[in-house]
Amino acid sequence: QSALLEAMQERQVTVEGRTFVLPAPFHVIATANPIEYEGTYPLPEAQLDRFLLRVGFGYPDREEEVDVLRRRVARRQEAVALEPVLRADALLRVQRAVEEVEVEDTLAGYCVDLAAATRRRPQVLVGASPRGALGLMLVARAHAVLRRRDYVTPEDVKAVAIAALGHRLTLKPEMWMRRVAPEDVVREVLRDVPAPPTVRPGGYQRRGQGGQVRPGGPSPSGPQRPGSPAPDGPPQPWSAPSGRTHPPGPESR
Repeated sequence: QSALLEAMQERQVTVEGRTFVLPAPFHVIATANPIEYEGTYPLPEAQLDRFLLRVGFGYPDREEEVDVLRRRVARRQEAVALEPVLRADALLRVQRAVEEVEVEDTLAGYCVDLAAATRRRPQVLVGASPRGALGLMLVARAHAVLRRRDYVTPEDVKAVAIAALGHRLTLKPEMWMRRVAPEDVVREVLRDVPAPPTVRPGGYQRRGQGGQVRPGGPSPSGPQRPGSPAPDGPPQPWSAPSGRTHPPGPESR
């Protein structure tokens, strides 16, 4: 586990006294079976806190599962040939673009309020740490980039809160008997903590053509750059589709 922490936090590994710097981009992806734990050890809270997201996929629906079979027949072999969808240098540019996304103080406070609210819930033994608020803000900025915006809205924060905060909560033991999952607590927090109004960055301003700034006001979520396609409706929180159930516990980290 110390080697895993070294890779995740220091972006390097040490073998027999020799240190090797990990290449960029580098990601740590872990999977967990929510049913069987034999032969495995649960990760401590400090280590779980260093994972940026936990996303549960659940079972595919009928049409998706039929498509899996259809593609297997068309492939005519068991092995799957994967094609890259993004070059490493392009991914690094995307990561740099995320760092250019602006976050208003009200949105930063909203991320802190959500993380702090998890610590006060009666179902929770250990709530989200300050690293959770940082992770929530980072993922919200990435979500804004995917929506072709260079500023964060409350909808961005809400869309990623479950994935960014759920795995950071340790519930009281009796919650397992009540079938309460950490994701349920995050949903309650999203419902109870008021969100700030959506404004463009710069104190109720919006950018015009050529980078000029013109006065503006509160605006709904939408693309800021001219010519960008409009987002397809307000984003929804990331969670398993309805009808897919999972027992309480880790799904995929």
